[in-house]
Order: sequence, then structure tokens, then C-alpha cells
Amino acid sequence: MSNPASAIPKVAVNDDKASALSGPFFWLCAFYVVYCARPEDWIPGLKYIPLAKITGVFAFVGLLTSLGKTKRKLKDLPRESKYLLAMIAVLTLSALLSPIWRGGALSRTFDFAKVYIAWVLTFLLVTNFQRLRRIIYVQAASVVVISIVSIVMGHSRPRLKGVIGGIYSNPNDLAFAVVLTLPFCLAFLLTTKNIFAKLCWACGMLIMALTMLMTASRAGFITLVISGMVVLWHFAIKGRRLSLIVITVFSGVLLFALAGDTLTKRMEAISGKITSKQDNAAYGSYEDRKYLMERAVTCIVHYPILGVGARNFQVYSGIWHDVHMTYLQIASEGGIPSLILYLLFFGRAFSNLRTLRRRKDLDIHTTLFIGGLHSSMIGFIIGAMFAPEAYQFFPYFSVAYTSALVATIAEQEHAPAPEEDKVKLHNGFGNLRVNHRKPAAATLVR
Repeated sequence: MSNPASAIPKVAVNDDKASALSGPFFWLCAFYVVYCARPEDWIPGLKYIPLAKITGVFAFVGLLTSLGKTKRKLKDLPRESKYLLAMIAVLTLSALLSPIWRGGALSRTFDFAKVYIAWVLTFLLVTNFQRLRRIIYVQAASVVVISIVSIVMGHSRPRLKGVIGGIYSNPNDLAFAVVLTLPFCLAFLLTTKNIFAKLCWACGMLIMALTMLMTASRAGFITLVISGMVVLWHFAIKGRRLSLIVITVFSGVLLFALAGDTLTKRMEAISGKITSKQDNAAYGSYEDRKYLMERAVTCIVHYPILGVGARNFQVYSGIWHDVHMTYLQIASEGGIPSLILYLLFFGRAFSNLRTLRRRKDLDIHTTLFIGGLHSSMIGFIIGAMFAPEAYQFFPYFSVAYTSALVATIAEQEHAPAPEEDKVKLHNGFGNLRVNHRKPAAATLVR
């Protein structure tokens, strides 16, 4: 892939402390790489190194050392950060009082709490569009790599199950990560001027779409359709790139013809049409999901305030499965207060996007990434109705991107314009020549 900053105009960035914060930003990027690319799962030898813990610790140290050095302070954290912190606090209390398994719930809550460190660091350190683009690039490129690795290592495995660990071990989770990242890849493809980079992003997107189809995830497919329609509205219709619609439809039909058979059968199995063992398993999965949703509602009725603790619904369900609906998942495991905070948190993302989309003075690069964020977030909100994604970090990262972008634009608008510097240069005739240096250009507003 190309350098993420290659397509951005070379402009001055008014951030005197940027070099001092390069260390914390590096560890933030490292944390994103480890979480999004999981190199320990496919690079020999790395599984013996606790990369997640190392980058997590250094990211936390980066958070502590960056305090007081960034143009943004902790007091500047937006309302959504408070919602996230409050939700983690409620989940912690829920774990301590869990009627199922306190130790397990507490451990899983602490694992999830890492997202807050990454979230706060992202907001504090991403103070210009170059850094925002770079951090999104890490996520997008990582998922492209994961898609390639999944196909190469697991092409013979049904639905790519368990090829990569962590958030990618379940086919539905892998499909979800791919779909949420696709709009960013398209934004990179459209903003880079390098032909080779465009080709790389185009191939990467095709591989990601193929990966999604190979997972045969019904939830992933629904999310892809919703997110795809929104991204085409932003990039093809509003952006007047109608050829994107033709290319997307042609590529989709071709890929579906090549690798969509399993997904088609799984979709048909919902209606009860069963012609094979695979169809029977798909229909059984559909029936299990109905049962799990009913079981989740029962759990909420019995434990409405604090739930049963993070990831403890699997035990409560009786069949060791998550409920395939994020909103029921967070309510059953963290209680109704957690669900309210969860909805308020993501509601703020759409408020940020609404503020950004109303602006008419943003450059094309910023506009495209705002469209990508909007598409990804809508895909998540809809897709979350069909998958247990309450603890996946990707949607939380997207909210952080919207918050950082809103703050960056506000800072650049309210920054005092520097006085013109007068540089005195004497030419050969002894005349005074005054060079008016332009004020530092805003990276987001032209």
C-alpha cells in the first residue's frame, strides 16, 4: 500500500509539540497494528511474545506521558468519552456482583477496558488530518493483510473458522471487521494519485469481499449491503462517480458467482429449505439464534440493573453461545444502564458526523473520509442487530475518529491567525524586499 499521507497536500501543520508526541503516537499505532493485524497468529515465532500486553502497556505509558503536552487536555475529552468510561465502570460493577462467574467477567471487562486507553490516546494525539489518515490506514491495511492470510491459510476450512485467533476466530466477527473497514479502503483508493497504490487498494478490496463471502456470514452480508448502499451514495452519487456503481455491481455479481454458494444456501436455510447437512446446520443456527434472543430477554428481566457480567451470557444461555444481537448482548451482560450508555456513546458519533456533513468548506480528502466513516457507522448500527459485537474495538475506533476530526476542525477555526512575518532580504541594489509568509495552512479547512 502507498504512504497514507502521500495524497495529502504538503501544508504546514500548526503543532509545535508534534515531535515530542511522536513516541506516544508510535505506540498508539503499534497497538492498532497488534489489535487489527494480529501478527502473532500468522508470523512464526511471534506467538511467544506478548505483543498485545507490550503495546497496551506502552500505549498506557504514552497516555500518561502525553498529559500536559498535547494541545488537548483531559478536560477537553468529549461527552462520548464519558459515556464509554461510565459503561466500563458499570460493566466492572456488574462483574464484581455477577451471579454467574465473577472472575471471568472481571477479566473480560479489563480486556475490554483497553479500548478506553486507545480511545483517549486517539483523541489526544490525532490533532491533524495527516495523523487521522495514518491511523485509519493502519486499520485498513491490517484488515487487507488479515483477509489475504485468512484465504491463504484457511481456504480449505469451512467458513474460514479459526484460521486467525482473537476477534477473527469466528466467521461472523471476521466478516464484520472486513465490512466495517471496506469504506475506508475505498476512500484511500479515491484519494491516492499513485496508480500502483490504486491497484493495490482495488485488489485489497476484492480480496476482502471474497473473504466476507467465504465466511458465509449472513450478518456480514446484510451489513455489507447496507454499508455498500451508503458508501455508494456518498462516493458515487453525491461525489458524481457513477462508474463506481457499475464497477461495484459487476464485481459483486462476479464474486458472488465464484464464492457465494455457501452463503446462498445459508440464506435459503432460514426459510426451512434443507437439502444437505450444511443446510441443516445453517437452519439449526437460525433456530439457536431465535432461542438465544428469547433467553437474552429472560436474562434482562431477571437481571435488569447489572446483568450477568461480560461474556457470561454464554453460560446463562445453557448452550454456550452469545446472543446474536449486540443490543441484547450488552443489556443482558451489563444491564439496562450499560445499554443506555452504549446507545448514547454511538449516538454521539452520528451527532459528530451530522456536524461534519453539514459543512461545505471541507476539502475533498476530508469529505471522502467523512463519507467512509458515515458508511461504516451505519453498517455497524444495522449489522449489530444480527451479530454479537459489543466488545469489538473497531466501532469504538470509528467513534474516536469522528470526535478527533470535529475537535481538529474546531481548533483550526478558533486558532488566532499569526501575524505576517517580515523577512528582510537585501538585493544587489540595496533595496529592501519584504517576503510575506503565508499563515500556517489548515489541513482540514481550505
